[in-house]
Amino acid sequence: MITAADFIKLPYTSDLTEGGIAYAIRSLQHVGDGMSGSVYSRLRHIVAGIAVELAFRRYLGENDIPFIVKNPTAFSEPARYDVSLGGHRCDIHTYLTSKRNQIIAMRSNPALVLRAPALIPEGQFASANHSEHDLNLFAFLLGLTTNSPEEIQKAVNAGQRSYLIHPMQPNWSQPQIWAPLGRLALKSECIQQINIEIGGLDRDRNFIVENVTLDHLQRIYAVNNYYSLVYIHSSMIPDMRIGIHCANKGEPYIIHPHQWGNIWVYGMEIWMGGYMAREEFRRKSSTIFAGSRVFQYSKTQTSTLSVLVCDLHSLEDLFSRVKDWNLVKRMR
Repeated sequence: MITAADFIKLPYTSDLTEGGIAYAIRSLQHVGDGMSGSVYSRLRHIVAGIAVELAFRRYLGENDIPFIVKNPTAFSEPARYDVSLGGHRCDIHTYLTSKRNQIIAMRSNPALVLRAPALIPEGQFASANHSEHDLNLFAFLLGLTTNSPEEIQKAVNAGQRSYLIHPMQPNWSQPQIWAPLGRLALKSECIQQINIEIGGLDRDRNFIVENVTLDHLQRIYAVNNYYSLVYIHSSMIPDMRIGIHCANKGEPYIIHPHQWGNIWVYGMEIWMGGYMAREEFRRKSSTIFAGSRVFQYSKTQTSTLSVLVCDLHSLEDLFSRVKDWNLVKRMR
């Protein structure tokens, strides 16, 4: 069992959010369409998860804890990296804690987290791509988010960074027929000049991105040949409509001012709670059914397996064993 003194608290820097966003926008085609009210929440949770993984690797490196990164593809691509400690794959489960009162309570009394459930969705746990020797690590990211146009505007007025995005609908981001979209034309009704980034896939399904500057009612053509268009990112809050048109889609795609979301996570700090091997987690966990209220969420979206955070094992003990294991390995 662990105590609150066993939590490892990692500092948060803006580059962690940047790394999370780089991954999230490339995984957008697997997340959902832009008309879903919860898509921005799902993207922010992806950003948070990647931010924690980056911070964890940074911590391992700074503390001379031997680890291996197992995956040949770039970290910003949808194929995820896995950290291996002592020959064991590590899955980090991150809970984004963004309610101000909860953050205040946690900082005032960290022991509150010990009675929280360490959660893994049943479907995710049932994945065949796992070994019983894999390690599940659990982390809390304390940070704020903006969930409405008013909150976004307030953050911008306060000089906070943002990343405004509009995910495209499936017929643009996940077309059933893999064919060129045709020459893309963009137009803005905003009086003020606005910088736009668009991202999508080419013929070989490579991710491609380009930036265009839109003046009031001026038609600008994209340079790349897109087979799918996944998202549009704006450098500022558009106060008027922005349209995209291509001959193969017929009617223009219109984005209204309220159809943008901010996926920037305003992280404060990260708490690494503890770990448990997959086999032990299987034996000790119980089911929390979908729709249940838990410490992390007002309502769980799916059925999850859980153990109490206090029943996890200390990460410092794990790191000590990893160092010993690595030393023995080098001496052989």
